[in-house]
Amino acid sequence: MKGDRVEIVVDAGDTTRTYEVVASRAGRRVETAVRRGVVEVSEVTRSGTVVRTARFMANRVLALVEQPVPREDGSEKAGQSGRPFGDVPEA
Repeated sequence: MKGDRVEIVVDAGDTTRTYEVVASRAGRRVETAVRRGVVEVSEVTRSGTVVRTARFMANRVLALVEQPVPREDGSEKAGQSGRPFGDVPEA
């Protein structure tokens, strides 16, 4: 989705650096993967084609913050009952 974004904070020796990978067009998404000591953050199209990839050494990554675009249609709230988890409804 346009607006999906991942921020990566990396240790650069005496300082930290922040990188951002953003879904630049509608229909694209940002995916993260950790494989063999490498963190990969990729922008992917609807069909699964990778547009661009950022790779970082996993032992240098301090934070990986995924920030999805807020949904306006309320689809995430449809399953909520309005009471916190663990509350037992009174009979």
